[in-house]
Amino acid sequence: MTPTALFRSLFAVALIATAVVASAQTQTAATAAPSAAAAAQGLDERVQQAKSDVIKLNRDLLVLEEELLFPASTQVALFVSMDVGQLFELDSVQIKLDDKLVANHLYTPLEVQALHRGGVQRVYLGNLKSGSHEIVAFFTGKGPHERDYKRGATIKFDKGTGAGYVELRIKDSTGKLQPEFDVKVW
Repeated sequence: MTPTALFRSLFAVALIATAVVASAQTQTAATAAPSAAAAAQGLDERVQQAKSDVIKLNRDLLVLEEELLFPASTQVALFVSMDVGQLFELDSVQIKLDDKLVANHLYTPLEVQALHRGGVQRVYLGNLKSGSHEIVAFFTGKGPHERDYKRGATIKFDKGTGAGYVELRIKDSTGKLQPEFDVKVW
């Protein structure tokens, strides 16, 4: 065999070997792609399941935390509501419970609109032992004829063994053409 023929034979073998390797890589990639895609999909499903489990666990922990921090036997919640509100434009509420300031809230126009539409806002949630207590609430805003208005409402109530709910209501008194501030214990 001449050196040229030997070179041509070796070159042909190299070409055939390259074609065989390329074919094998293509087949491996074709068979590996579905398994890699399946593995990625399985991993994605596990990640989504883990996220779902973390969200459920977080919800359960928040419920447990509220039950531990505010047991039903000592829990008291204070709410603010507004009826119509044409005679009073609410700016802020300050609440004292047994001469201790427990809540102070400045209202945005959107919050006032929500109260006008029947919304109720929880302004305080805390623990309170059974017995006699006093709530003093100060409401600040614009009254009739765009005058600055600051009124207070006071109530003494007895807290029992269960949860206590107190509603601070702002309502219009059309007979007096003045806003009324009422406290209702549920």
